[in-house]
Amino acid sequence: MTTSTAPATPADLAARYERGDFLLATARHALLASGAVATATDTEPSRLSGALPGLFTDSGASIAVGVLPFDTTSLPGHLVLPRAIHRASSEHAAVPPRTSLPQPVKVSPVPEPEAHLAAVRAAVSALSDRDLRKVVLARALDLDFAEAVPVAEVVRNLANGNPRHTTYAAQLPDGRTLVGATPELLVSRTGGAVLSRPHAGSMPRSADPAIDKANGEALLASEKDHVEHAVVVESVVEILRPFCRTLDVRGPELVSTPAIWHLSTTVTGELIDQDVTALDLAAALHPTPAVCGTPTGAARSLVQELEPFDRAYYAGAVGWVDAAGDGEWAVGIRCAEIADTSMRLYAGGGIVPASDPQTELDETSAKFRTLLAAMGLEI
Repeated sequence: MTTSTAPATPADLAARYERGDFLLATARHALLASGAVATATDTEPSRLSGALPGLFTDSGASIAVGVLPFDTTSLPGHLVLPRAIHRASSEHAAVPPRTSLPQPVKVSPVPEPEAHLAAVRAAVSALSDRDLRKVVLARALDLDFAEAVPVAEVVRNLANGNPRHTTYAAQLPDGRTLVGATPELLVSRTGGAVLSRPHAGSMPRSADPAIDKANGEALLASEKDHVEHAVVVESVVEILRPFCRTLDVRGPELVSTPAIWHLSTTVTGELIDQDVTALDLAAALHPTPAVCGTPTGAARSLVQELEPFDRAYYAGAVGWVDAAGDGEWAVGIRCAEIADTSMRLYAGGGIVPASDPQTELDETSAKFRTLLAAMGLEI
């Protein structure tokens, strides 16, 4: 395996991305990986983690990159030990130039908006019937193109449109490419330091500064959104507690993407056992109530009943882990799965007893607009 240590910025690595590579890039740091000296695929994340020391030794690689699916019981996690890795860091949020993309010839919502409204109503009713605190329902948007989708250009546009968040791209086991720009860090491990930044609760941004400010203030004052956010934070803290000798929770605070206000909390901790890797922590946390609901099993069952599609790797986790156990894993949201001449976009929202169906539909629509605009698509 070769490692590049030449000076570079995250924008440089985003500009160098080619289809089949792995990319995880923020404004401050980035990792680009290409080629493969070994792969590991398993439906049980703990087996993936357990296999890595031997693979590192046999291959000579020092890092593994890849994805976990939404439902690890039905689809495998997929890790690649790359042939070459490139790292970058920067104090500047420079981004690659935006490129024009071919526009889709067909757009198909899955389900239709009226059906999503009905699903939200059914979910609200099911919360009390099944003793659920929260469930997350998503919609998909299928786009068909007359020519091959230029994946590299999509990734560069995402980096351009979301410079303060995490742009990612990962090859999936079936040859499709998962691309996205997520605001949410599932977990990172650096030595003994653990960091998680759960997000939950949202409100659309506005081009009108006064309306935009009012929307942010409304989110901070929203009891419904604070309840939704607390469910996620409580879960993250309780899962991390056995792994950490100390935990510090700070938030929630107001953060934003170009189109959405979010509530975000920062959770930091100090590991008890240095043998616990970033992948172990990601597997323990995933899926959080931010993408599934709680309790997890019952929420996942309701998701599968009410959503007319398989989430596959949407709402999974994307990241890396090295031979020392350090790594970074992001929540796989605000994303699309790209095939040759088609792509499927996903957007979801948390449903709690106080949820309003039309508001939930509007939230997913705003998230679609964010992703489409960042990709350079006009729909």
